[in-house]
Amino acid sequence: MSDTLLETRGLRAAHGQLLAVRDMDFSIKRGEIVALIGANGAGKTTLLRCLSGVHPVADGQVLLHDRDVTALEAHQRVQRGLVMVPEGRRLFGDMSVRENLRVAGDHGRKGEWTLQKVLDALPALVSIIDRPAAALSGGQRQAAAIGRALMTNPDVLLLDEISLGLSPIAVDEVYRNLETLRQTGSTSMLLVEQDLSRAMAFADRILCLREGRIVLQGLANTLSREAVTQAYFGMETVPHLESKV
Repeated sequence: MSDTLLETRGLRAAHGQLLAVRDMDFSIKRGEIVALIGANGAGKTTLLRCLSGVHPVADGQVLLHDRDVTALEAHQRVQRGLVMVPEGRRLFGDMSVRENLRVAGDHGRKGEWTLQKVLDALPALVSIIDRPAAALSGGQRQAAAIGRALMTNPDVLLLDEISLGLSPIAVDEVYRNLETLRQTGSTSMLLVEQDLSRAMAFADRILCLREGRIVLQGLANTLSREAVTQAYFGMETVPHLESKV
C-alpha cells in the first residue's frame, strides 16, 4: 500500500478570471505534517478549499488514497478521511462543545477517534466540554474545532490559519494540542501558517506558494530561513528543493 495519502496533479483553480492555483503538483505522506506558507493572495486558502471540496477545481486532480476525489462534494470527502478546519472555526455557537463534537462524529467515519480519545488528546477541552461554543475564548474555539474535525476520523487534516487572531498564549496552547495529536501518528496535516518560525519549527516539510505556484519546497530542517523568506517575497530566484521523505 502506498504511503501517499493526498496528492494533487496539475491542479488549477480560479476566482472568476483570476487564476489562484496554477498547475499544482504535490503529495502528503502518511503521518506527515506539511506547512503551507506564502503572502496574502498566494493561493493558500483557495488550495485548501479545493482539497476539501468547497471550491471548484478548474483543471487537474485531487487524489485521496490513490483514488480520484476531484468530483466529490465536501461531505463525501469527509467520509473518505479528508477534513478541513476552516479559518474562523465556525462552531455551532448555541451548542455545547460536547454537542459540536457529537454532531461531527455522527456525520463522520467510524474509527478510533471517540469522544473520550479526543478529550485525552486535547485535554484543554475537558473543562469546557459542556460550555456553549459562543462563550469560548479564541484558543478554546480553535481546540474545539480541531476536536470536532478529529471526531470524523480523518486521515488528512487541513488547517487554515490556525493561529490567526489569537493571542500568543492561545497560539502556544493550540500548538501544544497539535503536538499531542502529532504523537499519535494517525493523522497527516496540511496547515496554513503565517508565522514562519512556528511553521518551520513544527512541520516536517515546507511548501512556499507565490502567485498560486509552489516556488520552494523541502524538509523544514534543511531549508534556511533566508531561502524561505526570499521565496516568500519573490526577492530572487530560489532553487527548487525536493523533499526526501
